[in-house]
This record gives sequence, structure tokens and C-alpha cells, in this order.
Amino acid sequence: MRRFNLSYTQRIGALDESFLGTGRPLGQARLLHEIGSRERGGKGAAQDEAGVDGVLAQDLRERLGLDSGYLSRLLRALTADGLLDLAPDSEDRRRRRIRLTAAGRRAWQDLENRSEERAGVLLEPLTGRQRTRLAEALDTAELLIRAATVRLETVDPASPAARAAVRTYLDELDARFPEHDAPPMPTPQDENAFRPPAGAFVLAISDGSAVAGGGWRDHDGAAEIKRMWVDAGWRGAGMGRRLLEHLEGLARAQGYRLARLDTNAALTEAIALYERAGYRRIERYNDNPHATHFYEKPLA
Repeated sequence: MRRFNLSYTQRIGALDESFLGTGRPLGQARLLHEIGSRERGGKGAAQDEAGVDGVLAQDLRERLGLDSGYLSRLLRALTADGLLDLAPDSEDRRRRRIRLTAAGRRAWQDLENRSEERAGVLLEPLTGRQRTRLAEALDTAELLIRAATVRLETVDPASPAARAAVRTYLDELDARFPEHDAPPMPTPQDENAFRPPAGAFVLAISDGSAVAGGGWRDHDGAAEIKRMWVDAGWRGAGMGRRLLEHLEGLARAQGYRLARLDTNAALTEAIALYERAGYRRIERYNDNPHATHFYEKPLA
């Protein structure tokens, strides 16, 4: 890991005082790239009069893992160069919304062009087969590095982020089981069951976005694992196992000594996960019409 970091940072120019010859250090260039990419991708909130998305400073800080002081210094430097406009957010004036100026958009495009050129120079000596191998290896490395740095956060089950995760989970069930009506969104009473101390709802956060989620709640004295979901792009990175173990640990810390869960026979990946984790088949213990398989596991 350390050898790769040393080799890679040298070859992409991360050690240069002027990253890719732009006249800016890597920190400023990385922030400029993020703002421009989010504007182009439509990930900001409201658009300005020119139709350009703005980016919240808070979102940048969470996505890039920067402390407030360092982010403020980077923003001041780019603003002083005429590349950014900073203004209070129209919905909450305590927050700052950041937009690229016309000069900033030109600088962003120049950075993109230079990055593409550097990548082309690095790949030019490789054969097509070698390039394919490298792309596959980098995809795997990126996924696993991101998985290793995911944060597991207990959140309010009624929060917008939790509800969005549950909505994604239910939409996937609806797509995979078209012969059945998808379960409805949880009611406030349902959500309350996932609040501590007799429950919890957890999201796995990467770059400021939820990539997995799930919860547990009391069910006749056992901790019932519910709503386990992993984003399709994150499957194969061990997120399901990590989330399951985390939920078990939260329940164990509250004195629960038995975990239960249900699933459907068509969800073969979930069944394999649960059985590898030590769950054993039991008789039906609830009236969930979508469930065909029922499991339990001692938590002692």
C-alpha cells in the first residue's frame, strides 16, 4: 500500500509545487476539480440565473474530508484568483454556496485537459491488454480503499438520508419482485421502533453519500435485523458483512443475546451473507408476506 502511494503520487505529479503545470498546488487543484465536476454533474442544489449549479461548502468539507480551516484557506485562494464566487445559500444564509466564475470554468476545463494528457502519457507504452488489466485493478483498488474508509453512523430513522436509503431499498425490492406489491414506506410508528435503546438505524457514508444502510429493532426480546441494503456499485466490497456485524454489536451492547432476520429465497446473495455470518434457519417467526427464509443467531 505504501509502495503504491509513493509510486503513484510521484507519477501523477502530486509532489509538484505546480500540479500539472497549472500554477496551483494539488490541494487547490483538487478542490477546483470537485466543484467543477459537481456543477457539471448537477449535484448541487438550486441553480443560479445562468443555470449553473452551486455547491455547498459543507458538502465539499464532508466529501473531501477537510477541516473547516483548511477548506476556508483553499476557498480564499481560489476566490482571490477570480475562480470562485461565494454567497450565502438562499435556503439557509448560515451556509455558503460556491460557484465557478467564467474564469473558474475555463481553469477547470484546462485542468481536465491536462489530466487527460498526463493519463495518456502514462498509458501510452502499455498494450491494450495491459491497459485493460490496469483499469480493472484500479477499479478494484478504488472500491476497496473507499470501503475501508466508509463511516458507519447511527442516524435518526426519520431523517431525509435514512428515508432515502429505505426508499432505495424498497424500490429494489419492487424491481426484483414484480409479482408482489412493494412494502410501503415506514410510518412514524415504524420509524420509532428503530430508535435507541431498543433499536438503531445505521448508514454507511462515503464521500458524503449513503452507500449502505440497515437497522435493528426489538422483536419479542430478540434483535431483529431489518432493511439491509447495499448500493449496487458497492457490492463485493464487504459492506454487507461489515454493516451486519456493526448492527449485531449495537444490539449486543444493549444486552440483546439473540438476533433474528427474514429474507426471500430469491435474494441469494443475502442468504449467503447471513449463513456465512453464522445464522441458522428457523421456522417462520413473523407475518411478513414477502419473507420465505427465517434465521437466528446467538449474540452472546
